[in-house]
Amino acid sequence: MKFTITRERFQEGLLAVAASVPAKTTLPVLSNVLVSASSDGVQISGTDLDIAVSTTVPAEVDEEGSVTLPAKKLVEIVRELPSAAIRITGAGEQRINLECGHSKFKLLGIPKEEFPNFPAVDFSESWMITSSDLQKLIGHVAFAASTEESRPILNGVLWELRPERMRMVATNGHRLAKMDVPIAGGTTSAEFIVPPKALEQVRRLFGPSDEVAIARSDNHLGFKCVSTVVFTRLIEGPYPNYEQVIPRENDKRATVGKQGLIAALRRVGVVASDQTHRVRLAFGTDTLGFSVSTPDLGEAQDEISVGYSDEQLEIGFNANYLLDILKYMPTDDVVMTLKAPERAATVEPLDWEDPAEYLCLVMPLRLLE
Repeated sequence: MKFTITRERFQEGLLAVAASVPAKTTLPVLSNVLVSASSDGVQISGTDLDIAVSTTVPAEVDEEGSVTLPAKKLVEIVRELPSAAIRITGAGEQRINLECGHSKFKLLGIPKEEFPNFPAVDFSESWMITSSDLQKLIGHVAFAASTEESRPILNGVLWELRPERMRMVATNGHRLAKMDVPIAGGTTSAEFIVPPKALEQVRRLFGPSDEVAIARSDNHLGFKCVSTVVFTRLIEGPYPNYEQVIPRENDKRATVGKQGLIAALRRVGVVASDQTHRVRLAFGTDTLGFSVSTPDLGEAQDEISVGYSDEQLEIGFNANYLLDILKYMPTDDVVMTLKAPERAATVEPLDWEDPAEYLCLVMPLRLLE
C-alpha cells in the first residue's frame, strides 16, 4: 500500500469516521479504522458493530492495499501535522510508515481480515431524501427517545416513510415529540426504528443541500451520500401506539413566550426535588404562576404573563421534561393545550412559517396538596 494525501483530506476522512469508533471495546480491532487505498482514493471505515461509517477521500494511490490502524492515535497524529502532503507506505502486513515534512511515524495495526464486514445493503432500490428534511426531523425529535434499558424499543426513533410525508416519533413514556415533513415523489411506505446515535451521525456528516439515498436490508439501514455511507442496526419489535396518547380533547389553550417560560422554569426548578423535578403551573386569566415546595429544601414562586382566557387550571410537570421540549421549539412563542390536571398537555410552535407539522407532549405529575 502506497499513497499520498493532503493533511486536510486525511483529517476530514478520519474525523468523519472517528465518532463511530467505540471508546472502550473488548475487541481490539474495533478501536481501529480500516484504511483501504484503491483507484477510487482512500476509503476510511470504522464501526462499533451497531453503527458503521465509511467515507472515501481523494488521494494519489501508487499501490493498492488495506490495513487497520489505531483510530485515536492516527487522529491525534494527523491533527498535529503541518499542512503538507502525507505519504503512507505499507511496511509489512500490519505496519505502515507515515511521513509529512520532517515528521516520520511507524504505526502498528491489526490485519484487515479481522475487521468486521459491513452490512450488505443494496442501494439500487432506495428512497431519495433531501438531507435538510432529514436533519429537521432528527433535530426536533430524537431528543425525546428514552435512555433507559428497561424498554429497549423506546431507545429508538420511529421513522415512518409514506408517499406524501415523512414522520419521526420519539418518546420515553413521559414526553413525546412528533414531526411530519411533506415530501414529493414518494411511491412506497416503510417503517423503521432507528437508534438516535445513528441519526446523529447522519445529521453530522451530511450537508443540508445533499440528497441522501436510504436503503434497507433485513435488519440494517444504510444512508448514502456522495462518498460517505452510514450503516446502522435497526431496533426490532413493535413500537407503541403513540396515537393513543396524543390528546384530541384538550379544550384549554395558552400562548406563551418561550424564553419567559424557560427562564421561570429554571428559576423555580432550582429548589425542586432532585427525584421528580416537580413544578406546579397555575393557569389563570392572562397569567401563569409557578410554585415549588420541597420539604427538605424550601419553596419558590414566580409568575409570567401569557395569553389564557379559559377556566383556571393547576397542573404539575417535571420541569426538565418541559425544558427539553421548549429547547427544540423553533418559534419564539408556543401554544400549550390542556384538559385537566391528570391529562397530558401538548406544546406546539406558534406561527411557524414552515410546511412541517410539529407537536410535543408532556405527561403531568400528580400534585401534592
